[in-house]
Amino acid sequence: MIEFGVPGDKVLVPRIGFGTMGLSGTYGEAPEEDSLRVLNRAADLGSTLWDTADVYGLGHNERLLSKVLSTRRAEIFLCTKFGHDFDEPTSSASGSFTSLIKGVNGQPSYVRRAVERSLERLGVDRIDLYYQHRVDPQVAIEDTVGALAELVRQGKIRYIGLSECSAETLRRAYRVHPIAAVQSEYNAWSLDVEHNGVLEACRELGVTLVAYAPLGRGFLSGQLQGFSDLSANDSRRTHPRFQPENFEANLRIVREFEKLAGEKGITAGQLALAWVLAQERNLVVIPGTRKVENLEQNVAAGSVVLEERDLARIREIIDSVEISGERYPENLLKRVGL
Repeated sequence: MIEFGVPGDKVLVPRIGFGTMGLSGTYGEAPEEDSLRVLNRAADLGSTLWDTADVYGLGHNERLLSKVLSTRRAEIFLCTKFGHDFDEPTSSASGSFTSLIKGVNGQPSYVRRAVERSLERLGVDRIDLYYQHRVDPQVAIEDTVGALAELVRQGKIRYIGLSECSAETLRRAYRVHPIAAVQSEYNAWSLDVEHNGVLEACRELGVTLVAYAPLGRGFLSGQLQGFSDLSANDSRRTHPRFQPENFEANLRIVREFEKLAGEKGITAGQLALAWVLAQERNLVVIPGTRKVENLEQNVAAGSVVLEERDLARIREIIDSVEISGERYPENLLKRVGL
């Protein structure tokens, strides 16, 4: 557990939370019965910081969580996001529905509409942590955060977060209202926050870094051996690093992680999670999964102790492997770091 929040308002949250995106069709079909089983098991294990977004399944993910929140709300530190303006599909099925996404919207009027929709879908009266999912380059961050600050005063949200913002944007936002968290991809093959000033700014301001995709969208767990392992409707098929011409080259880092993990009697995924956790004290990871056994392994990674020689060896592995491909397709990468 770590202390989380803003000056004058702190709570304790688990360092290993749960990212729920994969329960809404992002990586292939996720039967609702299985998803609810995973969510309840996460709560049982104390992995109670849940991260969702209105755009996951275009409303489906928040509605799915509501079925557990209806009886376990008091146990959950609930995080969701806004920022992708979309039309909610009439079908109740999960999926990407990318044609229904209109673009990024940070207008104050949209902030107010989006929070009401999320509150309704989640079936709650307050969101613990409300992120701007992607920065709108057409709207001053001061205006967006000003609208979020009003939601804090109204009691509809407790804390404000930003996702995949730049260090400059974070500092500008913080001058309007304290920011509790910045969510960015951080794992052994995505080290952007170490080089773009975001990690430094978080330390300077006392902002918690929430590391999403800490397992590299499952790649670093070693459970994927080739492009053909991805189902036909798995979104990773569009990501450069998972393309056949890059996949085999990128397996080099997995093989090295598996070797070290085997020596320590843990899985490659547990090693990858423990490494991220060891990089920064004020940091939370939010791995996701559709399987209870993977969830249990992920939570157990919180007990893995990495000694200095382990950390040095892992950094040597990371530095020795040249990762092939960008972490996002071009159309999504241009929305990062604004």
